[in-house]
Amino acid sequence: MGERAARTEKEQATLAPPAWRPLLCVVAVYATVLTLLSARYGYHRDELYFVAAGRRLDWGYVDQPPLTPVLARASAAAFGDGLVGLRVSATLAVSAAVTVVALVARELGGGRGAQCLAAVLAALGAQVLAVGHLVSTASFDLLVWATVSWFVLRVLRTGDGRWWMAAGAVTGVGVQNKYLVVLLVGVLLVAIGCVGPRAVLRSRWLLAGCAVALAVAAPTLVWQAAHHWPQVTVARGISEDDGAENRVLFVPQQLVYLSPLFVPVWVAGWLRLWRAEEVRWARAFAVAYPLLCVVVPALGGKGYYTVPLLTVLLAAGCGPTLRWARAGATRRALLAAALTVSAALNALITLPVLPPSAVPAVLALNKEQGEQLGWPELADAARQGWLRIPAADRARAVLFTGNYGEAGALERYGPARGLPAPYSGHMSYADWGPPPDSADGPVLLVRMADASGIERHFVGCRTVARVDNRHGVDNEEQSAAIVLCAGPARAWSALWPSLRHAY
Repeated sequence: MGERAARTEKEQATLAPPAWRPLLCVVAVYATVLTLLSARYGYHRDELYFVAAGRRLDWGYVDQPPLTPVLARASAAAFGDGLVGLRVSATLAVSAAVTVVALVARELGGGRGAQCLAAVLAALGAQVLAVGHLVSTASFDLLVWATVSWFVLRVLRTGDGRWWMAAGAVTGVGVQNKYLVVLLVGVLLVAIGCVGPRAVLRSRWLLAGCAVALAVAAPTLVWQAAHHWPQVTVARGISEDDGAENRVLFVPQQLVYLSPLFVPVWVAGWLRLWRAEEVRWARAFAVAYPLLCVVVPALGGKGYYTVPLLTVLLAAGCGPTLRWARAGATRRALLAAALTVSAALNALITLPVLPPSAVPAVLALNKEQGEQLGWPELADAARQGWLRIPAADRARAVLFTGNYGEAGALERYGPARGLPAPYSGHMSYADWGPPPDSADGPVLLVRMADASGIERHFVGCRTVARVDNRHGVDNEEQSAAIVLCAGPARAWSALWPSLRHAY
């Protein structure tokens, strides 16, 4: 043990010191910009759902593990029950991820310049900006993947298997957020088995790390098993609906999710990991990325699932990029131009810097921009419909929505407009219902414009209002119908199984 500690200390000494001061400056500017923009536009539909789930804490939900709702609730409690307070959690998580990417660059031999460039490039990546602005499972997954990658790199570089324990603990936390981290661990273990150093796979610490991961992840796994693995059903449905499109777009998305102008940097990083003798110990990461690019489309997954591993390649390429740039003033100007252009374009596409009326210009590239607009207007339209119900009938009336975004919006904005708590059969909202059978009066149905099929479960339905976000943004709820029905076709308890849907 003494020899190993001495070797580890020696190997640690070969690394450049962490560039803490400039790194903290980069992160501070990054977090400040995100925070200043947090209050523009409004909640994303997923954020409204996370807030609702955070009010109903459990070890699992139909479509996700519990960590993101827990963090959404904690962030609102600590920083204020509003949009800015909620999004602090995402800003902190992604700021930490940017710092870890810089530490990955250091682990791969990068000096102060490479560390800072890695932080800047990661921070300016389109997908990183997007998940830093909005609370999503991807916001925290980015930090989890970056940290697991960093710890595995430390195992590979030092041979100290104790880092498997740290990687296992973070993996367990990641499973409590999103099961995708299992793909990362899987491709890394296969890659290490293929190109080495294989000795780290024979360490008892690897088994201990797996045990730690299972122990930390156990509560949500037990919940899913007890509920017959609903998340598997949701994932299968998403794959069936979107899998073909995801496969077609997968390769182009790899080129744009950070920035097209950053592609030479991460390609240089991949080549370095594959060829360079000084980082031959990290060659497994050069194998893991293309392996992940085979697995994700095969499962019908989305292109952004690979972005955290792309940031490792990006970090690996920062040293060669700096050496290239230092060869002449023209090259330095090109690097500066690439950073400036990427920052401007990615900000326009992912952050709420445009006037709401100009959002349609970027929807083709990032539809999530549009999903932050129109929720108060949806609640206003629902109020119009609710007021059509005679006051004497409202105690027996039900406000029902077609999806969790609509339900979350009415839960957030409805009380100020005199609306009751909404019900929905979508995702975990189905587990939080149904209405009591005594609620046999009118039903105010809020549904997307093309979702009229849901009306077959009710009687005497007529459209009484339409949603208009007032910005001309063609998002999913624009022109949504407010439908007033005389009542449910059957008792709610009998009707509820037919109203449940997970995608």
